[in-house]
Amino acid sequence: MTLWTWTVLLLAVTATATELYLSWRQKASVCARRGNVPAAFANSIKLPAHQKAADYTMARLKLKDTSQLTGLIMLLAWTFGGGLNLLDGISDAAGLPGLWGGVIFMLFFFLIAHLLDLPADIYRTFAIEARFGFNKISLRLYLGDMLKQTLLMLIIGTPLLWVMLALMQGAGHMWWLYAWLVWSAFILLMIWVYPTFIAPLFNRFEPLPDGPMKARIEALLSRCRFHSNGLYVMDGSRRSSHGNAYFTGLGRAKRIVFFDTLIKQLDAEEAEAVLAHELGHFHHGHVKRRIMMMLLLSLLGFALLGWIAQQTWFYTGLGVSRPSNHAALTLFLLVMPFFTFMLTPLMNRFSRRNEFEADAYAVANSNGAALISALVKMYKYNASTLTPDMLYSAWHDSHPPAPVRIVHIEQCMGKYSSRSCDM
Repeated sequence: MTLWTWTVLLLAVTATATELYLSWRQKASVCARRGNVPAAFANSIKLPAHQKAADYTMARLKLKDTSQLTGLIMLLAWTFGGGLNLLDGISDAAGLPGLWGGVIFMLFFFLIAHLLDLPADIYRTFAIEARFGFNKISLRLYLGDMLKQTLLMLIIGTPLLWVMLALMQGAGHMWWLYAWLVWSAFILLMIWVYPTFIAPLFNRFEPLPDGPMKARIEALLSRCRFHSNGLYVMDGSRRSSHGNAYFTGLGRAKRIVFFDTLIKQLDAEEAEAVLAHELGHFHHGHVKRRIMMMLLLSLLGFALLGWIAQQTWFYTGLGVSRPSNHAALTLFLLVMPFFTFMLTPLMNRFSRRNEFEADAYAVANSNGAALISALVKMYKYNASTLTPDMLYSAWHDSHPPAPVRIVHIEQCMGKYSSRSCDM
């Protein structure tokens, strides 16, 4: 075994052990405080709802622990267990020439990985989500979604893989830069295309109906000089009773989407406050910075792949007997998560800071009390725990814990008494 082999093994085991330790801390924190609603929420969330959130969190954590261990086992199986070598032989047996052999190799890899993840997803959907009253999706709709996702992977992924492998093969030593440019263009295109062409394949999007909620939201958009391609309600209740709202798209193609479940949970003033929070992300440039950060990190990744793909030890140290472009790309995708897992808390720290800024913007431009009320309802109806372990939350959560976030909103309410979109 080489130094590279031991490095990958050490990082993989360390990452898995860290995740299991953090999960243990989270379970201990949630379980210890299951019997009492935190004082700040005692008037708005009853004990049965609090206990449901605790039990839901515990169930999800147990499944996540299993998935962490399964992920480590699959890394070993694909590499030292000979899985990639076996898959290489199967793609060779298909008799396809050159680049297409590599494309078939990677498509098979993604398909097998998806099938291996399927039992956990089925259990999450039809056992955990159903047990806690969230699952609304039928088996027929679930299978239909899976078929559509597979077809989209083939339709979109096949040409993208071909282009990447073609650049690796024929674009010289700077192939990684050209590949990154193609990848960046692809990501931006998908962000633009998704709301108009892809999302409607899975959900219905209806214009937000006229009424007090639409009037308040349109007034907020006008006040904040925000232009979008429309306000839509998505039939999220076909699959789950969880509620949410989001922005999607770029430029004039931006859409504001509310889950129909969230529309039923919030009143007009609360919906306005939630939307004001999302507008805060755009006002402060969080969305653009997030995209730029993603593209920068992918540039570093492609540059690293451009160098490491030329090193024989990269393949042999991970059990791959025949170096190839498709093997390099697949191995890189397999091992990189274990090298970058330490970046997770740093990225979430930036994200939580963005959430605080968006909350402050929402308070300045809507009703802070309504924002708090909306957040409490969302925590309640989504069964989100109010008692997370602070270390677990710092590592995993892109949003601040509920008590911390609400204290910050209350502090902002003391500062901003008028509505001004110049915050």
